[in-house]
Amino acid sequence: MNIRLLSKRNSLRLFLALGLFLLAQGSVYPQDATYSFLLSDVSARSAGMAGSFVSMQNDVNTIFYNPAGLATVTQAEASFGYLKNLLDINSGYASYAQDFSGIGKIGFGVNYVNYGTFDETDELANKIGTFSAGDLAVSVGYAGEFEENFYYGVAGKFIYSSIADAASSAIAADFGILYYIPGANPVSLGASLQNVGTQLNPYLTTRENLPLDLTIGGTIKPQHLPLLLNLDFHRLTETQNNLASHFSMYSIGGEFTLSKELRFRFGFDNERRRDLSLGASPGLAGFSFGGGIALEKLHFDYAFTSLGKIGSLNSITVGMNL
Repeated sequence: MNIRLLSKRNSLRLFLALGLFLLAQGSVYPQDATYSFLLSDVSARSAGMAGSFVSMQNDVNTIFYNPAGLATVTQAEASFGYLKNLLDINSGYASYAQDFSGIGKIGFGVNYVNYGTFDETDELANKIGTFSAGDLAVSVGYAGEFEENFYYGVAGKFIYSSIADAASSAIAADFGILYYIPGANPVSLGASLQNVGTQLNPYLTTRENLPLDLTIGGTIKPQHLPLLLNLDFHRLTETQNNLASHFSMYSIGGEFTLSKELRFRFGFDNERRRDLSLGASPGLAGFSFGGGIALEKLHFDYAFTSLGKIGSLNSITVGMNL
């Protein structure tokens, strides 16, 4: 790793930025640190529901959560988003999906994180330049039907991470299924296994694990209510002391349709609240809120995610029906 000396101040700033980003994602496992951004929320719609998105339908951004959801996209759609994180950390994404006749639904996604710019110094702490750090993932997904209302999907992705002139790369795949049960109270059930892969080039000599994540969940629309209610269980591949602990990392979210154009969303992430409970009162850590405006061709979404005493995240998404 050929990174020249940093000033003490900027060295601490870099590690603080990376550490806060890990806390913000609710993922503080050292073995997964290099590619932890793969576990973060991407779209504002999902962020407003605390990431409970594995069983959602008809949304191009399901490529980032459960590629089987691409099979339910009803028309060509593109989406772009921006997230203002802590300190100087910024991230964003772009996605697109459409139906290819005789082939199936195919989607594309790119998401990135920029950790900011840092001073580069020599051995005497003289500034000799600047450097940056960032992460990038490029995904291509395919989805189809096993049978009516039962969908499958797979996405392959290339992952790249860099700090100054050092870099690490990896390849991975996501697999997902989605089952829809119509009726007076329609239900959809989803499961997604993400980040099955390996590093191509580690930062140093030790290869790191990718942040493997198995998520299962469901969405229900209660009869006579304009509401989608979600419950997801995350990190089911993590080693736990007992069976109950496997289901302690859950998120709950909901989306109210207030009118033809307006949406309101809320969410709660139990893992994030647990990890960010600092001091006597965790405040609103783990809670998220958001809303959206759905027009004929465009839709705009916003989400606020509380990190308690640490701060908050704000994300914006613009989507287009093509």
